[in-house]
Amino acid sequence: MNNETEFDLTPSYLLKETLILACGNILFADDGFSVHVIEKLQDLLSNEEKERIALVDAGAGAPQQVLTLIDENSKVKEIIVVDVIDYGLEPGTIKILKKEDLPNPEHTKVDSHDWPLSTTLNRICTENNIKYKVIGCQAKYVSEPDVVLELCEEVENAVDEAVDMILADIRGN
Repeated sequence: MNNETEFDLTPSYLLKETLILACGNILFADDGFSVHVIEKLQDLLSNEEKERIALVDAGAGAPQQVLTLIDENSKVKEIIVVDVIDYGLEPGTIKILKKEDLPNPEHTKVDSHDWPLSTTLNRICTENNIKYKVIGCQAKYVSEPDVVLELCEEVENAVDEAVDMILADIRGN
């Protein structure tokens, strides 16, 4: 007797219209910026918004893997990546990066620790006709490998600004 059942293996966060992807590590000072943004958004989104918006804390090592799961079964139409950046700005400065602002390094290794996020983001979004942007916050201090759980004051103050920008974007304001 053959009782084969077909399962949809698409992760639930890829069945929503908007994917907000936090990249960073809360253990390394300002690198935890995106985690704080996602946590605040979780508290502020309405139930209706949560039906169409996925909040994913991908950490520092998994954003590329999350993106590579996007395929023809995915419902994602927009990706907002939240991360710290280093553009030589004043610490805590928020910068919205679009395709033309992102670096395009060549990917030559199979090691996931050397897998450039911008290259994967651009390729996946182009192939699947997905809009994307990065909400970047200029870091002051990333403590890796030392564990520091607090954001610097400037980056901590930028969390609300980033949250407000994301809410305005997803609410069409």
